[in-house]
Amino acid sequence: MQIRKYNRLTDEDKLMKMIEDEDGWNYAHESMAERYKAALESSVTYVACEGDVLCGYSRSLDDFGEYIYVCDLLVAPAYRGKELGRKLVECICQDYPGQVVYVMSDVDGYYEKVDYKRAGSIFEVPRR
Repeated sequence: MQIRKYNRLTDEDKLMKMIEDEDGWNYAHESMAERYKAALESSVTYVACEGDVLCGYSRSLDDFGEYIYVCDLLVAPAYRGKELGRKLVECICQDYPGQVVYVMSDVDGYYEKVDYKRAGSIFEVPRR
């Protein structure tokens, strides 16, 4: 298994297909796909690959060199339960050693299981 930085030319189609196949993930939908592809390139994005198979990815935001916010973390169903999500996050920690890493989650149980500490919460601001 290799974890490396995202490369649009080799990873984009595979990553978008993985997202399309995941229930509840709509980034591959026609209305969002182009914006999300741009976000993948401008974010801190890692992919996990086994040969030519893209097995998982993480997309994070670098907040002025102080914090990293993991926005998206997805592992393909066939590769779940093998600590791949944890390894993707560990890559971020290794490459950004002086920054605090936070994960924005809608799957709290997973992060509690891997012993991450809760640090507040996130709220959506309603449009008025």
